[in-house]
Amino acid sequence: MTIDQILTLLVLVGVVGVMIWDRLRADVVALAGAAILLMTGVVRPVDVQGAFASPAIIALASLFVIAYALELSGLLDRAIELGVGLCRRLGAKGVWLLLSMIGGLSCFLNSTPIVVLGAPVIRDIARTLGQSPKRYLMPLSYITVLTGCCTLVGTSTNLLVDDMASIAGQARFGIFEITPVGLPIALAGGLYLYFVSGRLLRAHESDERDREPGPLEPIHIGNAQVGDATLFAQKRPFQPLKAAMAFAIFAGAIALAAFGVAPIAATALSGAVLLILLRVISADEAYGGLRPEILILIAGMVVIGIAMESSGLAGEASEFLISSVHGLSPLVALIVLYFATMVLTELLSNATVAVLVTPVAVALADSLGVSPRPFLVGVMMAASAAFATPFGYQTNVIVYQMAGYRYTDFVRVGLPLNLLTATVAILAIQAFFPF
Repeated sequence: MTIDQILTLLVLVGVVGVMIWDRLRADVVALAGAAILLMTGVVRPVDVQGAFASPAIIALASLFVIAYALELSGLLDRAIELGVGLCRRLGAKGVWLLLSMIGGLSCFLNSTPIVVLGAPVIRDIARTLGQSPKRYLMPLSYITVLTGCCTLVGTSTNLLVDDMASIAGQARFGIFEITPVGLPIALAGGLYLYFVSGRLLRAHESDERDREPGPLEPIHIGNAQVGDATLFAQKRPFQPLKAAMAFAIFAGAIALAAFGVAPIAATALSGAVLLILLRVISADEAYGGLRPEILILIAGMVVIGIAMESSGLAGEASEFLISSVHGLSPLVALIVLYFATMVLTELLSNATVAVLVTPVAVALADSLGVSPRPFLVGVMMAASAAFATPFGYQTNVIVYQMAGYRYTDFVRVGLPLNLLTATVAILAIQAFFPF
């Protein structure tokens, strides 16, 4: 191994170890790792600059601003109010319909503010219906994660895998290119949650210990970062004109990217700037809507990913994985990669896993002489499949805190969901992304 490979490996092991140790914020740890690589010369200043200005960062930051403009206009609150009225008429079925509507939003908007807005509403509706909020809050989190897998902009994981794959020389994904895989996963997971999750949780309702949630303060549990959640929790008056303008700009940004007029980073940034110019949202409010802890975590991990690629460490890891699946079919290799990614996602942040595994996925596909596309889609899906622990995804942390779940509740409901979504994902990838 070269000096650069040794230094990169030490930084990587240190960053992952500190994240598992879980005493420091994940974004600070990633940034520290990037700083060490920069100081030791493993990466150049231009590489760090490129990481912070990567299309994934630009797209995410811009989408955060657009989402905050929608929230400030009162549009999301208004939608939730309409959903509450529906639940009062339809009862428990109305709650599941409302969860589906919230999931639809998560196809295009960051799931964290959506869950922060929706969780108290779902909790209060459940209590009004005389049911335990625990039946619905965990499905709320899972549904937003599942629907986030349906589009390229549904989760930061997809954007980051796309970014890292581009660094490795692969063509960028279209905004709806992964929908044929993500949609069956979301439908299968939704049906599982509707028919099965309540039964799995009902056995423990005899010792129900719901607690009134405290204010949603900035928290750090596991490696799931939830910033100033109160930013999204305040009820806003409905402003029809601003709501219409914000939604039109949001829809326009998505449509332009979907039809290939410009990349999502360009359309989302243009939309965010247009919102400020039209005074739908002020510049100060736009800065307030950013989620810097997520952006910095992703940028720091991108720097580590660049170091892995440039030092050849990713190639060494790929050769190890390739040797372990030597002689096996591409399908078996895909299954091994998928489950390895899924297990890592339960232990680390999805951003970390996306950076670590994406270069390996590309190299693995090249060694087998097949298209890297199925392997990249597998990484996207598996790196979001964090259902078996409360700490693998930001939204899981929110409902874990609010409803007073036990750790075993997530294992009981989430582990079968992991296996189900993995099966559906592999079948769908085979059908729509041939080797």
